[in-house]
Amino acid sequence: MASATFDHVTKQFAGGDVALKDVSLEIHDGEFFVFVGPSGCGKSTALRILAGLEEMTAGEVRIGDRVVNRVPTRNRDVAMVFQSYALYPHMTAFDNMGFGLEMQGLDAAEVAWRVSRAADVLELVPVLDRLPAELSGGEQQRVALGRAIVRNPELFLFDEPLSSLDARLRDHMRVELQRLHQKLRATFIYVTHDQVEAMTMGDRIAVMNGGVVEQVGHPLDVYDHPANLFVAGFIGTPAMNLIPVTVSGRTARSSGIEIDLALASSVDRGVLGIRPEALSAQPSPGMPTIDIRVELSESVGRHQLVYGTAGEDRIVARVDSFVRVGHGDCMRLGVDPGLLHLFDGRTGLAVI
Repeated sequence: MASATFDHVTKQFAGGDVALKDVSLEIHDGEFFVFVGPSGCGKSTALRILAGLEEMTAGEVRIGDRVVNRVPTRNRDVAMVFQSYALYPHMTAFDNMGFGLEMQGLDAAEVAWRVSRAADVLELVPVLDRLPAELSGGEQQRVALGRAIVRNPELFLFDEPLSSLDARLRDHMRVELQRLHQKLRATFIYVTHDQVEAMTMGDRIAVMNGGVVEQVGHPLDVYDHPANLFVAGFIGTPAMNLIPVTVSGRTARSSGIEIDLALASSVDRGVLGIRPEALSAQPSPGMPTIDIRVELSESVGRHQLVYGTAGEDRIVARVDSFVRVGHGDCMRLGVDPGLLHLFDGRTGLAVI
């Protein structure tokens, strides 16, 4: 297995659109690394450049210590799994997994051994003689994974491989991919627009926006300490409440909120960030509070999401399901002061 490095990589298309802007980062050997961001942010382009399917405009890409800028895809020792399984419909699962090895000239015994070993890891042994049309969606996905595993590559590259699955199967396959990573101890590089996938699967994540890597780190570090407004608004479900405020010393004010910050700030115009789970329907004594007028609530099992307004600002709170609220009710929410964020209103960078 190997590490992967992007060193000041830029990708500009012929029409002038820039997909990647001076991207530099290192993916560690054996790591489960996730690129996450909205559609068009450049995450798939980064993966395709690493695979050799896309040429970069500037910069350097290394796999391990080897510069691969001009190395063709077939010689990069990577395996890629796409959103589309791209299985040959007339071939059995066994033949789909072994076809690439046969094209490399491996003998039948070696092909059979590699396919059998991958099928055992993926629990596909009972279905190896079936055609793709006879397999479930999850089994087809695992065959596509098996086709990558048999090659024993230095890097496994995944381009939104679960996005076409239904919610239940997607959850199941998330767990299976993590188990597979633990078994193989391989380097997995994964692209997704789904921040839940990124948060649950990645050892580290890179949040991308407009061809720029906004922040790299452990998922919980990115969640707890977003570097800027984009990361704060993108990571988290529901999204962080982001409220324009004026700041004077330690006090932040908006049309319906006045709250003391943990530290004094030098910015006078900011954006106050409050995650829905930092709000409580049962404020402790001395806890800062926000009064909202409830618009609606949604039950999500043991919790409910309460949507309301504080002055002109929209607020979402995650509270216990036993709290009874309805449209038009006034509700006082406690705010955990240790979970407040403040961003510079001009630059968008985190201040607190």
